[in-house]
Amino acid sequence: MPTMNKPARIALIGVAIFAAVIALLLTVLLTWNWDRSRPWLNDKVSQAIGRDFAIRGHLDVSWHRPPGETGWRSYLPWPRFTASDVVIANPDWARQPNFAALDRIDFDIALLPLLRQQIAIPSIALVNPAIDLERRGDGSVNWTFTPQSDTPSAWKLTLDQIHFATGTVALTDQLKKIDAVATIRPAGDAVEVGALLDKDAPAVAAPTYGFAFDVSGTYNKAAVKGSGKFGGVLSLTDASRPFPLQTDLRVGDNHIVLDGTITDPGNLAALDLQLQLASGSMAHLYPLTGVTLPDTPPFSTSGHLTGRLRKSDSVFRYEKFSGKVGGSDLAGTLTYSTAGPRPKLVGELRSERLLFVDLAPLVGASKTDAPSADTKLATGRAIPVTPFRTDRWKAMDADVKFVGKQIIRDAALPVNDVSAHVIMNDGVLTLDPLAFGVAGGTLKGTIALDGSADLLRGKFAISARGLRLKQLFPSFEPMKTSFGQVNGDASLAAAGNTPAALAATLDGEVRVLLNDGVMSGTLLEQAGLNVGNIVLGKLFGDTPVKINCAAAEFIVRKGVLDSRVFALDTVDALINVDGTVNLGTEQLNLNVYPQTKGFRVFSLRSPLYVKGTFKNPQVGVAMGALAARGAAVVGLGLLNPFAALLAVVAPSNDAKSPCPSIIADANKGLKKTR
Repeated sequence: MPTMNKPARIALIGVAIFAAVIALLLTVLLTWNWDRSRPWLNDKVSQAIGRDFAIRGHLDVSWHRPPGETGWRSYLPWPRFTASDVVIANPDWARQPNFAALDRIDFDIALLPLLRQQIAIPSIALVNPAIDLERRGDGSVNWTFTPQSDTPSAWKLTLDQIHFATGTVALTDQLKKIDAVATIRPAGDAVEVGALLDKDAPAVAAPTYGFAFDVSGTYNKAAVKGSGKFGGVLSLTDASRPFPLQTDLRVGDNHIVLDGTITDPGNLAALDLQLQLASGSMAHLYPLTGVTLPDTPPFSTSGHLTGRLRKSDSVFRYEKFSGKVGGSDLAGTLTYSTAGPRPKLVGELRSERLLFVDLAPLVGASKTDAPSADTKLATGRAIPVTPFRTDRWKAMDADVKFVGKQIIRDAALPVNDVSAHVIMNDGVLTLDPLAFGVAGGTLKGTIALDGSADLLRGKFAISARGLRLKQLFPSFEPMKTSFGQVNGDASLAAAGNTPAALAATLDGEVRVLLNDGVMSGTLLEQAGLNVGNIVLGKLFGDTPVKINCAAAEFIVRKGVLDSRVFALDTVDALINVDGTVNLGTEQLNLNVYPQTKGFRVFSLRSPLYVKGTFKNPQVGVAMGALAARGAAVVGLGLLNPFAALLAVVAPSNDAKSPCPSIIADANKGLKKTR
């Protein structure tokens, strides 16, 4: 028999020794009492996480072929660790003693990554966990672990999947003012942990609902209550594997329904959900979302929510949504991004039919004709003193375009073809452009409200063109034969934190020109012009008055409107008005001078005075020097200002104004009397 050479013998001996070592190692691993390793393991984990960690129950290891592996790797067994009665302590400041307490924890470890100093846990199953999550007012949290050693470990831990089982999760957040508890239970038949860890198990093969939950507590002192379902396996590494989620949650008067999936949760990313949302007001969503929205009537909406969450540039897109705001419809697509110096809301909104009562809170008006519970009025005042809520304007920026087909304030006077471009930038709110059609004409302009400082500053530039009188007051019978128009311009600026404060600081100019109309007490009452109603009654009684031409120009300084021109040419008389209107004190100080044209069976009464306040106007007959002054004021102050206003506020080209011919005839009459 041939003898084996020395190198071959050495190699054979080496293989035998290696096989013996492997066999001995396997024998030790298979027969070792792992409970003896608990003190060592508890100490090492405690050092790694900076908290007390303890396996107080049984620790065992079993071996099995790795699921999903092929080739020679499938013959390399993985150890499965099972630990009972596991506790992770909380920091000293926490309310509860333990961050987590579990009846049992099961997890696999892949062997080959250990050669690269990587602890790869393909899956971990938690049985009856009790998790306590806490955040203090200073922002510190109990779910961040700090190693006791300052030297970074050469070992890296990766976790692929988390399997859920019955348990509880409590959250106490002093910053968000949350105090809630969620209980978790199987959605259907309970599944053994060993089966859950097997990738071939049915619970993992398809994104089915494995567990259900109930949640209750408080958020910002509002009651929280809800329920839902979620999948049995949460993948932390596979971005293509959806984690199903369904929930019905109520927070105060906010009702939130979600149905969809979350993927790539290891990066807090990839939302794909159908979202139904309802609330008593859009403003009530601010504590939940951080998105600044206006006060509105109750609303509901339904749409498709997608999102990607990142620390610096999270993006949410609520697309193709539709809903109701009060009695109005609203639809569109909005995108909310956290990139940049401030979060930003961008999108487009549209409405087929929008009720003014629903739109009113967006422009600072009352939700009803009477002041709402949120609208503050000083005693005896007509202009609200409710502060503007500019504190949230700096929380986010916005660039939203709105198109509305019809806005209804009165069923007989619809506003149509509304378009507005709303821009919010660092506390400055701008509507530019703002345009809509009304009464056969158009209103266009820009509004800028600077809320970046302590004192709100506003600029307003509005123009009205071609508003047809018979459409402006369609329910007033005498107006149906009128073909006149209203044109006007307003350029104003103000500063103040309430509507009353803004009115008291207005500076600028207001110009209005009206031709070929009809006016009566009934009409003025419909328009809410009580002072004009009283004056007209004293001048003409209850008879409708034909207006040939009317013009007004006010210079506004520190909230005081000074009438440079305020005049009417009627069939029977020329009427001039002078004086002031103080928006700060809401005081009226006007004089009305009528002059009868030619020979009439009757003559108008003496000049009138209008004093008092907006709430309680006082109209009386003027006597003495004021009455004597009236004729001169009418003769000298009425006609030329009419002519000046024609060049500033010209009627539309498709309609001929009677004002130029009236002025020409009146000027001829004046020349003959000189």
